[in-house]
Amino acid sequence: MGGTEHLTVQREGATLVLTLNRPDAKNALSLPMLVGLYDGWVAADEDEAIRSIVLTGAGGAFCAGMDLKALAGKGMAGQRYRDRLTADPDLHWKAMLRHHRPRKPVIAAVEGPCVAGGTEILQGTDIRVAGESATFGLFEVKRGLFPIGGSTVRLQRQIPRTHALEMLLTGRPYSAREAAGIGLIGHVVPDGTALAKALEIAEQINACGPLAVEAVKASVYETAEMTETDGLAAELTRGWPVFDTADAKEGARAFAEKRPPVFKRA
Repeated sequence: MGGTEHLTVQREGATLVLTLNRPDAKNALSLPMLVGLYDGWVAADEDEAIRSIVLTGAGGAFCAGMDLKALAGKGMAGQRYRDRLTADPDLHWKAMLRHHRPRKPVIAAVEGPCVAGGTEILQGTDIRVAGESATFGLFEVKRGLFPIGGSTVRLQRQIPRTHALEMLLTGRPYSAREAAGIGLIGHVVPDGTALAKALEIAEQINACGPLAVEAVKASVYETAEMTETDGLAAELTRGWPVFDTADAKEGARAFAEKRPPVFKRA
């Protein structure tokens, strides 16, 4: 199934679950984790049986950001992963969804801290669920650093600019309820149930036409910065071919016959 010592991979039906697995360090990012993440994104897109991805963390934490010591990759395992990074110097940005966007929907299931690099990865996901005790924030300025994982660009496009600037410039923590209030996350659920809720949403997505789902996701992102006129034109280009697929015809037949559709990505 793949994965590394800091990133576990498992299948839940048509959903691929990627789990940041360094609970002793609150799942701070390491080279093995970044390599596992990138390989997971690629594996999900290459496997047509996978229709959605859930990203979560082990041990009651999502991700506490970058672990600079671990990123140095000491020891034999670190050397092996440094070789991966040497072969693809952009790998860490792809892993963090800065320079890579999976074509399958990505749902974040957040428990505990989701801060610094964790909040930056979060911005690359499509749908977000958090436990009540989850915390968010971009702490870089408090340490004299810059949130270079994409937050100065993405955050203001995902939440109102006044909230984006407050989060970026104060470096303060945000509760799950406050994060939901400004639109950073979509669901707040009881602690310990974020993964279950994310899998529930994934199942709803998996029941839909996969070609339609992927086309809708692609259209949303590619038209985000277009004018309305250009965006509507691009939407037609992206959307019309979906109507000619066997999946679209199956959806119509299933509706007429009052039965669940069986989509085959055709």
